[in-house]
Amino acid sequence: MLLPSLLLAAVYIGYAATQYLAHYFSEKPDLVSLQRAAKLQPGNADYRYRVGRYFLLVERSPEAAVRSYSVAVALNPHKARYWFDLAAAYQLLGDRDEQKNALEHALRADPNTPDFAWEAANLYLVQGETDKALREFRVVIENDPYLPQAALQLCWRVKPDADALLRDAIPPTPAAYSSFLDLLISKKETAAAAKVWAQLVQLHQPVEAGWAFVYIRYLIAQGEVDQARLVWQQAANLCGLSAYQPSSENLVINGDFSLNVLNGGFDWLYHRSKDVSLALDPTQSHSGHRSLAIVFDSRGIEDAGIRQLIPVQPNTTYDFSAYFKAEDIQGAGGPRFAIQDLYSATAYFVSDELKDADFWKPVSGTFTTAPDAKLLVLRVQRVPAGSPIKGKLWIDGVRLVQKEP
Repeated sequence: MLLPSLLLAAVYIGYAATQYLAHYFSEKPDLVSLQRAAKLQPGNADYRYRVGRYFLLVERSPEAAVRSYSVAVALNPHKARYWFDLAAAYQLLGDRDEQKNALEHALRADPNTPDFAWEAANLYLVQGETDKALREFRVVIENDPYLPQAALQLCWRVKPDADALLRDAIPPTPAAYSSFLDLLISKKETAAAAKVWAQLVQLHQPVEAGWAFVYIRYLIAQGEVDQARLVWQQAANLCGLSAYQPSSENLVINGDFSLNVLNGGFDWLYHRSKDVSLALDPTQSHSGHRSLAIVFDSRGIEDAGIRQLIPVQPNTTYDFSAYFKAEDIQGAGGPRFAIQDLYSATAYFVSDELKDADFWKPVSGTFTTAPDAKLLVLRVQRVPAGSPIKGKLWIDGVRLVQKEP
């Protein structure tokens, strides 16, 4: 019994030593060591693969790399990385048929890893196979947190067709559609962006309000007010903005400041300034449970830095009303409500000065829009513009309604 045990122990020690030496040599960065590792363990696909990488990246010998890679994929055909590097070696040799064959093996071995899909898509682009590239870019967009923007850029470059990309390359997810929408906005592809938004709506899934704000801002800049209104209506359900919708009783959104100010879409918009501070004040109110407090401390401003965009109809009469309080407003003139056309700057209404009021005072007016009117801007204007002003103003109950014929 002793002799067989010793022989078995010797065989095991020899096998373990061979494995150890093969692993030791495989970690060395020189070709001789890598080849020794492969020779010590000829059935190890990874050692053959490492020899191939050395030939490809260091020796710059794609022919030798192909020989080693071919052994590696024969030993382990389920490793996508082996096939991808074999395809890259064939590409350097100009053998497109073998490159394509290796690439398809790689994708069968691992069809869902975005890194591999990215490499495959770019190789397909080099080969001129756009449709296959788009399918792989779809995998990237759906699964990778960092590459979607680059993938979308390439998709649009090779096929600037929103319908085709929505069908072949863009997965039906809010994140993918929103990223694609952002790309189209940056390229001012208004018609294509509308198609993407329509598809996003059809998903009936939650969308971040910020995406809607960006799109609406772009549409307003392009004069596409009807589409901007539609997006805002659809954002009621998609973005949880149902409380921020206009009504026939009031076209001004959040006119009593009972809701938080979104600073986006068709809610109140504001910009911060060292000359004016804006705050929701629960200690002063007329129509609800708080008002907007505006504190002026300026050597010269044009307005209070808060405004709202209001879509309207042309040739239509509207009634405006609001309430205000003022405390110690100093300076020539005073702040006023002003309504004008956003695009033509046509002034429709300017109120009297909002000052000398230690109680809530009403302000109102009526005006008719021009034949080309689409969008108004309501703001608190400084008159005369650019002159110093100090003091505090509260506004509440801001309202705009279409006048009955």
